[in-house]
Amino acid sequence: MKSPFILVKTVFVAVTAFVIFCQTALAAPLELSLDASIALTYKNNPALQIAEARQEQSVWALKEAQTNKNISIDYTHTDMRSNSPPTWSPSPAAVSPYNYFSNQIIASLPLYTGGKAENAIEQAKLSHRVSQLEITATKQHLKLEASTGYYNMLQNQTLLEIAKQTVNDFSAHLTRVRQMYDIGVAPWHDVLQTKVRLANAENDLVKTQNNYDLAVYSLNKTMGLPLRSEITLTEPLIYQEYPLALDDVTSYGLAHRPEMAQQQANIKIEEAQIKIAQSGQHPKVMLTGTMAWDNDDFAGTANRDWTAMLVTQFNLFDSGNTKAKIRQAQSGELATRKQAQQTQDNISLEISDAYLSMKEAEKRISTNKIAVEEASVNFAIAQRAYSAGVGTNLDVMDAELALNQAKTNYTNSLFDYNISKARLDKAIGSE
Repeated sequence: MKSPFILVKTVFVAVTAFVIFCQTALAAPLELSLDASIALTYKNNPALQIAEARQEQSVWALKEAQTNKNISIDYTHTDMRSNSPPTWSPSPAAVSPYNYFSNQIIASLPLYTGGKAENAIEQAKLSHRVSQLEITATKQHLKLEASTGYYNMLQNQTLLEIAKQTVNDFSAHLTRVRQMYDIGVAPWHDVLQTKVRLANAENDLVKTQNNYDLAVYSLNKTMGLPLRSEITLTEPLIYQEYPLALDDVTSYGLAHRPEMAQQQANIKIEEAQIKIAQSGQHPKVMLTGTMAWDNDDFAGTANRDWTAMLVTQFNLFDSGNTKAKIRQAQSGELATRKQAQQTQDNISLEISDAYLSMKEAEKRISTNKIAVEEASVNFAIAQRAYSAGVGTNLDVMDAELALNQAKTNYTNSLFDYNISKARLDKAIGSE
């Protein structure tokens, strides 16, 4: 039979192993596709939550505006003690203090407001529509932000691999040069020269590693994750041809950008504001009904009487107040129309800039791809030539740097293409 100490030790080891296993499992990097990173951004970014809250606010603003066309019922209860002669007293002389209790119900229904209530409701409906479009615009902005962060991390991840490969290549070459020096077929100068190039490559690797870490932190921030969360991206930087022409995407963008629909709604809001201001030039008609009870005993429920009234109100002179409101609304409508034109011009420019940048990067992709293939061959030839004693050490290192630059240029062109494509999707209102 095992001693209690051995049993306790066995249990402790088993628990420790389980905890380590769980920590290892929990620490596994989060694998993310581009769509998954966008979904996390939608879920966690406060910008979308703010837009959704404002949309909910506009719903209740619309309900509030709609109540101005409906019946309103008010109840008033009054408890009073006074020695002032009541209105029903036949003599104005002072009287002994008395109690007075009353209850009153007043119902009112606006029959005609000169268009004020109707246009206020229309304004609220349009504002609600603007808030819905703002959610769409916010999603498109967040999609671009997440895509930019995703591609930026991919770019820096690839550049980090290139920097590591460059260090490995120089390290391997330094080993080869040392061996050749040891057997007397390479000068010490080649060893020193290679060590300097290796040190420079290691310095670049440190900077590239830092840039990669910052790219990870930036993407995590965009997605609402802790900055140091370990993530693995499942999609590489690739090239996919974009089939549409500039005129096609421009027409599509002007028809589908939510900002354009927002501007049109804002113009209608200003037009409704003009009609609201003009309502001051029209009469208002309201139907009211009153039911009242009053007496000198609590709770004042005796002596019931009622009144029904049809009230028409028309302003004869307001010192130019209504005219000023109309002019103010007309100026606002003009400014909104100009702003809509400015928005259209900005969208057209944004689409053109993204499209032309994408096409420029597309041309560089094919050129840089060929350059990588040729630089790889050149590097291999330089290595063989140096090993055979017919090439110089400088030829090898220059070929390595040329290969590094070609790979970097190819990676950057892929990044620029995908970023420009993402910008173009946002510019044309693609979801």
